[in-house]
Amino acid sequence: MDFIFMLTREDRTVSDSLRVLDAVRDLGITHIGFKDVGADRDTLRLLHERIKDMGATSYLEVVSTDRDQVLASVRTAVALGVDQLMGGTWIEETLALLGGTPIAHLPFVGRPEGHPTRLAGGPERIAADCRRAEEAGCAGVDLLAYRATDAEPLELVRTARAATAGRLVVAGSITTTQQIRALATAGADAFTIGSAAFDGRLVPHAGTLAAQLAPVVEAAAT
Repeated sequence: MDFIFMLTREDRTVSDSLRVLDAVRDLGITHIGFKDVGADRDTLRLLHERIKDMGATSYLEVVSTDRDQVLASVRTAVALGVDQLMGGTWIEETLALLGGTPIAHLPFVGRPEGHPTRLAGGPERIAADCRRAEEAGCAGVDLLAYRATDAEPLELVRTARAATAGRLVVAGSITTTQQIRALATAGADAFTIGSAAFDGRLVPHAGTLAAQLAPVVEAAAT
């Protein structure tokens, strides 16, 4: 599985994201993402350049559940030239804005609500949304499985895997290597971790961000 390290805490890009990149450079992380909340456009542009200079795939994940704000985030993704855009539920409008670019779109499935985002919708809704995204031409889906309110997380992952041949990314609230291995077994292609690393929840009592992330990188590779 791919590990996507999100330079975010509580759905905001961390204020010292550029220094964080320097701190984790030697871990060999090849997928790195951020959000367009918490940093201005100039900082995001520089951040994206640094990510690409590291040879990593870049991701912007949409935070808002408001249509106009989501589409503004899409325009930001286009301006920055990220590799993949995650989130949002306005598939047709998003794909229209991404037309002519190589940016892959992975929309949310289910019904994201609130901030930090929770996920409403059971297996039937998840399966239907996966099929809709694939039929529309999306590269995959973004599933907030461990933020689900209406179903068991791994059930949603298995359901999504059965409903789409596209890339299945599980985002949010992953805090243990056991969860990572369970996601791999359930069929996920990638997962994101951000807040849990910055909060020190991955390896209790470890003092550095690199110490938090090292077992995640190892678990993703096995």
